[in-house]
Parts: sequence; C-alpha cells; structure tokens
Amino acid sequence: MTTMGAGMDGRRGRRRWALLAAGTLAAALALAGCSAGDSGSADSAAPAAQAPQGALDKGSGAEAAGTAGAGAPDLRVDQRAIIYTGTMRVQVTDVDAAAREVSAMVTRAGGFVGGDQRRSAEADAVAELELRVPAAKFGAVVEEVAKLGRQQSREINTQDVTEETVDLEARIVTQRARVESARRLLARANSISDLVSLENELGRREADLASLEAKKRRLADLTALSTITVSLAGPAAEASEEKAETGFLVGLRGGWGAFVTSMAILLTVLGALLPWLVAVGVPLAVLLLALRRRRRSPAQVAEVSAPPQVPAARSAP
Repeated sequence: MTTMGAGMDGRRGRRRWALLAAGTLAAALALAGCSAGDSGSADSAAPAAQAPQGALDKGSGAEAAGTAGAGAPDLRVDQRAIIYTGTMRVQVTDVDAAAREVSAMVTRAGGFVGGDQRRSAEADAVAELELRVPAAKFGAVVEEVAKLGRQQSREINTQDVTEETVDLEARIVTQRARVESARRLLARANSISDLVSLENELGRREADLASLEAKKRRLADLTALSTITVSLAGPAAEASEEKAETGFLVGLRGGWGAFVTSMAILLTVLGALLPWLVAVGVPLAVLLLALRRRRRSPAQVAEVSAPPQVPAARSAP
C-alpha cells in the first residue's frame, strides 16, 4: 500500500510539473506574440510617421488646388463672351476716298460694312459707316480708322454676357428635353382630347425653344462680330457735339420758344374747334334770341292794351 501511494504521489507531482511547464510555455508564447505584434504595429506606424512632410503637403496642396479649380470661375478673357461696340468721328480731306479705304480695311480684317449713309459731296460731306469686324480685330481696326485723318471723338463700350450665355445654354438644354418628352407623350396618346392637348403643349414648347435659340444666335453674332460706327467728316463739316450753353439769353430763347410753341398749339386747337362752334353756336344763338323775344311779347301786348291812367282831379282850394 505504501508503495502504491508513493507511486500515485509521484505521478501527481509529474502532472503538476507538466501542467506548470505547459502554462509557462503558453504564457511565454503569448508574450512573444504580443511583443511581435506591438513591434509590427510600431514598425508599420513608423513609416507613416516618418513619411516625407513634403509629400503630404503636395497631396493636400493638389487636393486644395483641385477643389479651388472646380469652384472658381474661369476668368480668362478668351473664355468670356464680350460684346464690343465703338463710335468714332474722324475728319478727313476726302470723304469718299476715306470711305473706300475703310471698306477695304474691314474686308481685309474679315468683316463687312453693315450700313453706309452719306450726306452732300462738297467739303462739308459726312459719311456714316457701320462696320462689323471680328472681335479679335476690333482694336486694330479702330486704330487704323483713327489714322485716316484727325480724330475728333472716340467712345468704346464693352458688355460681358458670359453669365447670360451660360444661362441660355442651360435653358436650351432643358427646353430640348421638355420638347422630347412632349413628343414621346404625343406618340403614346390614345384619345383625341389627349392628342389635341399634347399637340398644343408641344407647339408651345417648340416655340419657346425656337425663341431661346434665336437669342443664342443673336448673342453669338454680337460676340463674334463687333460693331463700330464711324463718321467721316469733310474739312468744312461741323462737329455734331454741341457745347451746353447757360445764361440769361439762353433761358430767354428757351422761354420764347416755349411760348411760341404753346401759342401755336393753342391756335391749332382753336382752328380745329372753330367749325364746330360755327355749326353749333350760330343755331343755338338764334334759338336763344327767339325764345327771349317770345317771352317779351306778352308783356309788351299787355302794356299796349292797358288804358292810360287818368290823373286824379285836384280839389279847389
């Protein structure tokens, strides 16, 4: 019995030591794995932490640039829709020759003469030309015209219609989609009432689309071809611009002109009313005169028919 107890105690001790050794080994392996995981995490985080700051700055800068580029409008002049208009007056020695030179100048620039009005053929002759030139050649043509003689006046105006053009493009796209939708509905119409209603709606939408497209063509024409109104004046032609005058005499002339104008208007109105006054006033005056005489007639008859009054006899003293 004693030997069996000693053997059992020995086996129990060996099991305990085996279990203790296995637990120690498992704990060691667990600690080794944790340390390896921590070192791996640290190693993976280290490159990120040690990444070049310039690369991050470049990435954030590129992203900011992309965002700014997406939101900021394009401010380049060549990408904007601008309408150029100009008015100038040049005094030349020979109006006809200068007009021919201007026409040739515009043709060389790729434009055309839209209007030509001329007055007189003497030294006081004046020619007014409306030039349509490409927008890119606007400034060059203006300078060439100014060199034909002595420039008396010049006025250049610009109108930026970029936003209007973009808005018009969007409206045209939307309206085209509405027209196509109405056409599809019209193709699926089953009754006469639906057919008539859809045809009316389609006609209205097509008319709106045509109006928008006409506006687009007009803006495209104005932006593609600029307008220059040129006045070529002879040596004796007076400038069209008059200086503003002030003073007592100017006010007197203005007042007298207003008085004469008022009297002319009054006489005109009186002349227009005179036939009506004659046609209506004369018969009315005759009628009133007849009525007055008729009212007076009975009184006069009574006065004539009444016996004369006899004066009362005076008693003797």
